[in-house]
Amino acid sequence: MTKNPNANGDEHNANAVPAPRDTGGEVIRVRKGMFGANNGGDTSGYGGLIRTVTLPGAASRPYGGWFDEVADELEGALEEQDLLPANAIEKTVVDRDELTFHIAREHLVQVARTLRDDPALRFELCTGVSGVHFLGDKGRELHAVYHLRSLTHGRIIRLEVSAPDSDPHIPSLVAVYPTNDWHEREAYDFFGLIFDGHPALTRIMMPDDWQGFPQRKDYPLGGIAVEYKGAQIPAPDQRRSYS
Repeated sequence: MTKNPNANGDEHNANAVPAPRDTGGEVIRVRKGMFGANNGGDTSGYGGLIRTVTLPGAASRPYGGWFDEVADELEGALEEQDLLPANAIEKTVVDRDELTFHIAREHLVQVARTLRDDPALRFELCTGVSGVHFLGDKGRELHAVYHLRSLTHGRIIRLEVSAPDSDPHIPSLVAVYPTNDWHEREAYDFFGLIFDGHPALTRIMMPDDWQGFPQRKDYPLGGIAVEYKGAQIPAPDQRRSYS
């Protein structure tokens, strides 16, 4: 597929149109107060603030500019491998001029390898994986977001994969993108995402015997028993927490 000469990683062509969302996205939670305090009162002064937590909904074609070219090429390449695109790509999101493919975790490695190797795609570099924890996104509370860059075509996209708290397993992409080695260890360390197939999935920031995953939304705030000598540290269930 020929590259659009008017498109690059930062702009669309003159005929591009924005992709509309379906019904404004997915509401997964309603938060009260500035920081969502759920015990001990909200001292921010914004206790009456109520807002929804909304994830962007699926976009509909045309996505605009080179986004359609990438989506077409990816779907066609998957079909050539006898994988139905609808089975691998759960939804395609265009939000804030960014293209994100939500991928079923069992097909993540195949999709990533296709994005890397297909000549019309050539996303050769993964700049890391970010962990996210959405308590209100039932059945898919844990998300892993991969940032892919095509040095050949000057484009940036994202892959997003979800897993439930009860089964936090996601295939490792180290075999496809070796730079993910430390990034996956960090996501495991802070979010408890287990990257199956990682060559050495151990903690990278916290001590090896640390209990829990500090960047999960349900992790208790404050109070580390060994941090200060003589300090009075409240039990985890007595500490203040935020949603």
